[in-house]
Amino acid sequence: MTSATEGVLILAGTPIGDVGDAPPRLAAELAAADVVAAEDTRRLRRLTQALGVEVAGRVVSYFEGNEAARTGELADALAGGARVLLVTDAGMPSVSDPGYRLVAAAVERGVRVTAVPGPSAVLTALAVSGLPVDRFCFEGFLPRKAGERLARLKEVAADRRTLVYFEAPHRIDDTLAAMAAVFGPDRRAAVCRELTKTYEEVRRGPLEELARWAADGVRGEITVVVEGAPAPGPRDLAPGELVRLVAAREAAGERRKEAIAAVAAEAGVPKREVFDAVVAAKHGTA
Repeated sequence: MTSATEGVLILAGTPIGDVGDAPPRLAAELAAADVVAAEDTRRLRRLTQALGVEVAGRVVSYFEGNEAARTGELADALAGGARVLLVTDAGMPSVSDPGYRLVAAAVERGVRVTAVPGPSAVLTALAVSGLPVDRFCFEGFLPRKAGERLARLKEVAADRRTLVYFEAPHRIDDTLAAMAAVFGPDRRAAVCRELTKTYEEVRRGPLEELARWAADGVRGEITVVVEGAPAPGPRDLAPGELVRLVAAREAAGERRKEAIAAVAAEAGVPKREVFDAVVAAKHGTA
């Protein structure tokens, strides 16, 4: 790894809809950058016009099609001391958008990486969804092929965290139908469309109901928030099975008290029931 230089990579959040949401520092960083790498240079031009800022540095495109090839060029500029600003079409770079490769290359070269925090469709959708937000998992875009999509959904079907997805409008009906099939038709969700824009809409309801609604066609940028899997209900375990589970945890290094509490939580039964089973087994009265 090379030593740190004066170069700096700045990941700048951009509005996801309303240009008034642009972070105050964004205009200053656009004006000060030696290089501005933009996912879409035309959108960048519209943004700078709306903000009333003139970009003095070099503007280059940095999108999915040229990300791998252009990363080295930008990393060389950073290592040479350039101030490089990275912006994407909306939201934070590298979050389902170009950026990860450049961040990794900058870190590898010892270049400082910082950010101008800004709007995020993920957090905005979570906040307005009405679903639990204490624990969540961002899953990005699902695979386009139906089989791969189902396989990916099955991987998280039992995840108790709230799930967040991005989806294209022409695939949202198929995606919601697949979610209803894998997660269950009654799993709650929210489809957040055109967040912060003029025609913003948040549609909440069971997945099956949302899939029927989407079948008529949905337009705009879409973020889907899905309720996590419900907590497992009580398991009908015989006393001997409870004892076996406690013994397995003890063999793995847990103290008996902790093992009993863990098995009780897993089985959905009172700790006393598990304790009594263990004591009975120890004395040969089970």
